Amino acid sequence: MSRQRRRNTQPEVAIRKRLHAMGLRFRVTMPIPGMPRRTMDIAFTRARVAVFVDGCFWHVCPEHATRPAANSDWWFRKLTGNQARDVATNDHLAALGWRVVRIWEHENPAEAADRIAAVVRS
Repeated sequence: MSRQRRRNTQPEVAIRKRLHAMGLRFRVTMPIPGMPRRTMDIAFTRARVAVFVDGCFWHVCPEHATRPAANSDWWFRKLTGNQARDVATNDHLAALGWRVVRIWEHENPAEAADRIAAVVRS
């Protein structure tokens, strides 16, 4: 797991390039206030919009999720813990007045960027 990229993944970079081309400016891997060791993938600080680009395996995508056969109990606890952490992060940011946008890694970057831009501009 230590070899898995945490930031600057291919889907994340593709979305950031499209957002930048749209004229939107943002911060990358910004720490979440009040939650040590957690960061937003893309943050629009003035609009208070937090964007997370979630991997299908790590965040249990409803379309592409898989369950490893080896050590399945451990993986089940790990992946459900990731989902619980996502919910806690969403709730924490909402309580601080942030809007959260979650994008799956398999989503089309152009469509994802359009969805994010709509939230930022609203």
